[in-house]
Amino acid sequence: MNFPLFRNLLLVVAVTSLVACGGGKTVVESDLKIKSAPDWVNEGTNILSTKDGRLFHGIGSATPMGDTELQRSTAENRARAEVARILSSYMDVVAKDYSAAAKVGDNAEVQQSVSRSIESLTQVNLTGVRIIANWRSDKDGTIYSLAELDMRHMKDILKNVQDMNEGLKAHFVENADNLFDSIAVKK
Repeated sequence: MNFPLFRNLLLVVAVTSLVACGGGKTVVESDLKIKSAPDWVNEGTNILSTKDGRLFHGIGSATPMGDTELQRSTAENRARAEVARILSSYMDVVAKDYSAAAKVGDNAEVQQSVSRSIESLTQVNLTGVRIIANWRSDKDGTIYSLAELDMRHMKDILKNVQDMNEGLKAHFVENADNLFDSIAVKK
């Protein structure tokens, strides 16, 4: 087999798949379908635009482990980790939009600065993640936790971040809501 040809074909398929997936709203379909569970358990981790604001929701779960407090703590930590994961993905979208708008894609130093800024902002914002719900399944004893980060909190934190790329910071302030709305599920 011609390896370079195969690699290029694989690259075309991958890029086409990403482009096809990138245009619409993010809708998380849960395969849990737990009839007695609250809606948030079955909806799963999500980026939501609601009447209460722009929200990052992460769902974590833990099966029984002999210690209920340890089980709950594990579910809550996993929910926080889900918020961190989707926040990081969201910030990647912001950074790519900034890079495209500022035409800094070829400037490695600026790209590295932007990457450090995203990592710092993600870590700082995890302090604002709240556990807003827990639910225990009567069927198997699994505990589910819902963690939430509000975009307003994220913006407040951003104002005090000192080591963030100034261009990215300005771009975030100006475009964060529109970028959020372009990928959020409306509720």
